[in-house]
Amino acid sequence: MTNEKKSLMPAGRMILIATLAGALAGAVAVYVKTTRSGNNAPGAPVAAREETAANDAACVAKAETAKAVAAAATGAVAAMLPADPPQSLKTLAFNGPDGGSMTLADHSGKLLLVNLWATWCVPCREEMPALNALQKDMGSDSFEVIAVNVDTGDDTKPKKFLTDTGVDALGYYRDNSLDLFNDVKARGLALGLPVTLLVDGDGCLLANMNGPADWASDDAKRFLTSAKGD
Repeated sequence: MTNEKKSLMPAGRMILIATLAGALAGAVAVYVKTTRSGNNAPGAPVAAREETAANDAACVAKAETAKAVAAAATGAVAAMLPADPPQSLKTLAFNGPDGGSMTLADHSGKLLLVNLWATWCVPCREEMPALNALQKDMGSDSFEVIAVNVDTGDDTKPKKFLTDTGVDALGYYRDNSLDLFNDVKARGLALGLPVTLLVDGDGCLLANMNGPADWASDDAKRFLTSAKGD
């Protein structure tokens, strides 16, 4: 009996070691999944990582601007917080109205209100008409609402929702892979949906908000007019 127990001990230890190794591998996989993608990924070319670092440094220098911009967010948009610190969002990627891939860098020179939404998100659905109205009232060569739908699957549900609710002023921006949401989440900017980001013409995040807001309100328009510097 003693000999039988001795022969079983190494096998038991091997099982335990294998189990711990599997758990460790899973933890590493989760960590890798939640690190930044794009030019900040560990495997990105050195030149790309250096460019991203330079862009982030330029944005960090706008910390006081971010505080001043966010201070103008009152009333219906009081939940808009200053970026801490400001960071470059130039590499955030999604598909444009023509279905082709693009990044926020393609909108350089414009103040952007970037909103991530989904049809299954009730607060998102409720604020979409307000975002549409905001684009109608303030959209120009210097300002745009970039509402990016992040439903998985095909375009059927998001397009039907926009049609049914009369949302006709917003460009149809889309990412059905969840890569965009995961990127924003990994940056510590998203707790869920909707999430809204105010990005300046240099691609720098100035302010961000989790949750919905009345973007058609006078409070929102005053805030964005102040951010534009008009």
